[in-house]
Amino acid sequence: MAALINNVDGANKLAGVVDAENPRALPCGGVDEDDVLSQRANWLRAAVLGANDGLVSTASLMLGVGAVKADARAMVISGFAGLLAGACSMAIGEFVSVCSQRDVELAQLDRDGKRGGEEEKALPSPVQAAVASALAFSVGALVPLLAAGFIRDYRLRIGVVIALATATLAAFGCVGAVLGRAPVARSCARVVTGGWAAMGVTFGLMRLFKASGI
Repeated sequence: MAALINNVDGANKLAGVVDAENPRALPCGGVDEDDVLSQRANWLRAAVLGANDGLVSTASLMLGVGAVKADARAMVISGFAGLLAGACSMAIGEFVSVCSQRDVELAQLDRDGKRGGEEEKALPSPVQAAVASALAFSVGALVPLLAAGFIRDYRLRIGVVIALATATLAAFGCVGAVLGRAPVARSCARVVTGGWAAMGVTFGLMRLFKASGI
């Protein structure tokens, strides 16, 4: 009886019958190319979002400091501190999150009796996710740092940081829209508007603090 079942199962795979438990699985154990492309797109989208976070948070921090103090060195130091703090925070948060997800999936494999070397290798790596998240954040944070590091004039420095941040945000919006198959113009406008809001609120509030003498 077991042999008959195995023969029928093998015939179904050869005939192209879809696995009921995994509809995307291809006959004879093949890999669905759409799944591979989808996974790569998800990784790229996460990288774009991480870089966007690094750009907006660091630019906002630098503009906030610039609203109180016109010293270029103070802006650069605050931006570099923001890069380090943000990258470490992103890495630790991603590491803890992926570890928790991995523990849940391993427990499920144990309950199903399917835990093995191949199954464990297929699970996400906490270290890889942490490094990728930190690098993405750092890449975005470097944009305003490089923009402000070589400009001494205060007004020009603020203008260049805002202009370069705006252009980079628009680029991030385009990439995110292409990866998510969303309208490009709407995505760019949303990302740029959100970045402007963050930078404007930070600069404005810190300007109020300076005016009030706090």
